[in-house]
Amino acid sequence: MPVLNMVQAITDALTLEMARDPRVVVLGEDVAKVGGVFRVTRGLYERYGEDRVIDTPLCENGIVGAAIGMALYGMRPVAEIQFADFIYPAYDQIVSELAKIRYRSGGEYDVPLVIRTPVGGGIRGGLYHSQSPESLFIHVAGLKVVCPATPEDAKGLLIAAIRDPDPVLFFEPKRVYRAAKGEVPEGDFTVPLGRARIAREGNDVSVIAWGAMLYECLAAAETAAAEGVECEVLDLRTLWPVDIDAIVESVKKTGRVVIVHEAPKSCGFGAELVALINEKAFVHLEAPPARVTGYDTPFPYTLEMEYLPLAHRILPAMLTAAHY
Repeated sequence: MPVLNMVQAITDALTLEMARDPRVVVLGEDVAKVGGVFRVTRGLYERYGEDRVIDTPLCENGIVGAAIGMALYGMRPVAEIQFADFIYPAYDQIVSELAKIRYRSGGEYDVPLVIRTPVGGGIRGGLYHSQSPESLFIHVAGLKVVCPATPEDAKGLLIAAIRDPDPVLFFEPKRVYRAAKGEVPEGDFTVPLGRARIAREGNDVSVIAWGAMLYECLAAAETAAAEGVECEVLDLRTLWPVDIDAIVESVKKTGRVVIVHEAPKSCGFGAELVALINEKAFVHLEAPPARVTGYDTPFPYTLEMEYLPLAHRILPAMLTAAHY
């Protein structure tokens, strides 16, 4: 299998799906001739032309609104929002229209739309290019939310998302766009939505993460192992619908759990995961669930490495849980 980074894997997925299904179109700011700000769509315009790779105005609510119309018409659009931080002008279109159409039509209409957008910090982008707004969309009934951590999952999950009959927000952790590399199957394959994977086996503490934070958890787990604590690291991959069965099975095995995410702590997705664990696995817990997260402040520029929940902040939570 070829070794690809995440950008290459996503480009491969888009290329394959556009070749397989003429209904698939790509639209967004600078996605055509420039190939996107991170060059994820590079080469698609030359291959598929201006009718299927469309540069749009700088207008996020217009991008998503147009894509909703395309999907209702029978197309399978993949809309790119240049940074997740810029998605808020389209929030009303996503929440009030996109997420509601299947329900308001009594199941008569579906909206097979994927919204791709880079998410998270780690590139010194400051407060307007580093946010992690996943919980705002997980809260909205009718949306699926995905955040891959590896190139293989990025390709397989994106193909699955494009083929899904319902809207999917596809968050791409920009910090590992080119830093994460791995073998990626050639040709057509999917990773099913809604299934987590065990990235590291362990018996002492369950660690739950997604996106770029997976690698910080794995690094912290290696250090913890040197101190006699074996952590099981669970990569959620799909945030919603969440694979609660995989979470419960891991917590039953370890009795202890640490949840890691970049977003601020208050009302972050980690809080929902703690609630679900308490509801479904409370009797198996041997220690209070712990969260290692971003802070309840705007994302900083000069203190980015202090804000992010990197391995040096995750390790103490692992050890505290193990020795509680």
